Amino acid sequence: MSTVIILMGSPSDRPFVDRIVEALARYGLRPKLHIASAHKVPERVLELVRRYEAQGGPRVYITVAGRSNALSAFVDAQTTAPVIACPPPSSTFAGADIFSSLRMPSGVAPAVVLEPANAALLAAKILGREREVAAAQEAERQRLLQADRALEGG
Repeated sequence: MSTVIILMGSPSDRPFVDRIVEALARYGLRPKLHIASAHKVPERVLELVRRYEAQGGPRVYITVAGRSNALSAFVDAQTTAPVIACPPPSSTFAGADIFSSLRMPSGVAPAVVLEPANAALLAAKILGREREVAAAQEAERQRLLQADRALEGG
């Protein structure tokens, strides 16, 4: 069984996380959600990662943390599974604070995806949900073709 684990740095990240959860549902994936800050409760982050690592099986972590994104690096250094950093937007930075997600120490390499739906898409691709991904891609193509036909006839 495939597992998507979403770790958010604080409860304020929940509306952004809900967008990821909604997108994951399109691929038949139901994530496990947790609030665990690498800065404030690192023991909890370690506990969660160790629990999911012990379970084994295909898994992807999606981390949602803004400002100083230690969460993504911290999780990535503890697992051999893929980690997708999806930092939330910040009014302080006029968008997502991507620099702390992009600049990682050597040996730490989470993927960085800014759009929640694309983070879900990458997780689905990693977990081998080919049929669901193909169906979503075809639906998007059809939506665009229909919009084009409407313009031509309109």
